[in-house]
Amino acid sequence: METIFLTQLMGALYGLLAVVFGAFGAHALKKKLTPELLHSFETGVKYQMYHAIVLLVLGFNLGFDQPLDSAISNCFIFGTLLFSFSIYALCLSAAKGEKLRFLGPVTPIGGLLLVVGWALLLYKFVSPIF
Repeated sequence: METIFLTQLMGALYGLLAVVFGAFGAHALKKKLTPELLHSFETGVKYQMYHAIVLLVLGFNLGFDQPLDSAISNCFIFGTLLFSFSIYALCLSAAKGEKLRFLGPVTPIGGLLLVVGWALLLYKFVSPIF
């Protein structure tokens, strides 16, 4: 599968799921999660939507003719998956009283991939200057 198609596909899918999960959190989970867990769930939704938009913008603006373009996209795709979806699983499992502690380290790895994606994007913009 071409990286440009994957970037656009995942941007659209993440956007769709962010709306669904946001509504799910606002309505179905409001009474089941503590305020702290609901805030964490909402953080996952926000980051997912932000990066869905970024993926769509990149998918329609990058040429994907350089390995750097694919690396940026992959960092955002996998970083969002690890970051947001581990938060959802942690919140939902905690609400059931069975917190999946093994997912705790997954969230920061996803966050690190998002940071790397942004750093690579910054590098792409400034490298022609130097």
